[in-house]
Amino acid sequence: MKSTIFGLDQSQTETLVNKLNVLLANFQVYYQNVRGLHWNIKGKNFFELHVKFEELYTDAQEKIDQVAERILTLHGSPLHTFNDYVKLASVPVGKNVSNDVEAVTLVVESLSELLVLEREILNLSDVANDEGTNSMMSDFISEQEKVVWMMNSWLG
Repeated sequence: MKSTIFGLDQSQTETLVNKLNVLLANFQVYYQNVRGLHWNIKGKNFFELHVKFEELYTDAQEKIDQVAERILTLHGSPLHTFNDYVKLASVPVGKNVSNDVEAVTLVVESLSELLVLEREILNLSDVANDEGTNSMMSDFISEQEKVVWMMNSWLG
């Protein structure tokens, strides 16, 4: 077994880097979605949702940076082109969404997709004994599950 500088299995680390890049691509699409929702939301829930979407895109931007830096820490290269993001992303794309229910539903669907990817990475990082990635995914999952719960409560 070839090891990394951190004593992790090289092959498992490469797999993690690839999966983290998929997560990065999906976070970038999610970020653009909530940015667009922030800009385009209309209706009686405008003030409430405009602020919430700003909170969500700010959080996404921080997570994007954390994922990219984790990839670099594991001696990988984070993807950084929209072409790469579009090819790898499975998060639904929201275009010109201004309706409150449609917007919140898009957030729930997007976060649900991110959670699937994060759980996959959590399992892989556990097997690889990569506590850094494991801890990050665990934190992301618990935060996003709460947002999904709150958004679903809002949807009724």
